[in-house]
Amino acid sequence: MTGGLRDGEKEEEFLHSPFIRKQGNIYKPNNKDMDNDSLNEKSMEDVHTKEIDLVNRDPKHLNDDVVKVDFEDVIAEPAGTYSFDGVWKASFTTFTVTKYWCYRLLTALVGIPLALIWGIFFAILSFIHIWAVVPCVKSYLIEIHCISRVYSICVHTFCDPLFEAMGKCLGGVRIRTSKEV
Repeated sequence: MTGGLRDGEKEEEFLHSPFIRKQGNIYKPNNKDMDNDSLNEKSMEDVHTKEIDLVNRDPKHLNDDVVKVDFEDVIAEPAGTYSFDGVWKASFTTFTVTKYWCYRLLTALVGIPLALIWGIFFAILSFIHIWAVVPCVKSYLIEIHCISRVYSICVHTFCDPLFEAMGKCLGGVRIRTSKEV
């Protein structure tokens, strides 16, 4: 095994726990503070689970400018054209409650299937990017580098002397402009 056994330890302890190496746990290479007891506790957890925040559901602020739609953002009465106060309060309550429950109903019915579809979509997108796009771009850059060397040699061989000669020939030309009024 990579880390080896400590004095007095049996090999059976390491059968179901991650290997230890000098850099740390192989599943978390930068975590050097893990001991054997915490490894046994951590090995029971799924490495693909992540605790989600149920309070702040937009931690990266993706929808700050787009989807924030409150009553005041949609319906506003300018000064001088106010409805009855009761109508305004009822409109506010109706809008807010309807938006709240329609959103909850739609997410309950369509949220999980759409999450599945988007998960599949981004998995395919990641797969294509990792296994097709990046290798193609890398291959293109390798080929273009060879072509750029040949092109550079051709330019330096044929064009540089021509333009240097033209520069020397036309370098002595002086143009004087004057404006007559």
